Amino acid sequence: MVIELNGQSKTLDSPTSISDLLAQLNLEAAHVIAELNRTILTADQFGATILQQGDRLELIQFVGGG
Repeated sequence: MVIELNGQSKTLDSPTSISDLLAQLNLEAAHVIAELNRTILTADQFGATILQQGDRLELIQFVGGG
């Protein structure tokens, strides 16, 4: 299955939740905003949201600095 992740094609081997994808990408859900098909999701939706063929996912990660 192929999705669009931050403007790039990404192939997933099997149905994957956003939580699982974040784990694969070594990203912490608490530091990420996800927009799926132009809808912003809350972190508590990540585990129940299974990505589908052709989905468009944008991930924005907060980075601290100083």
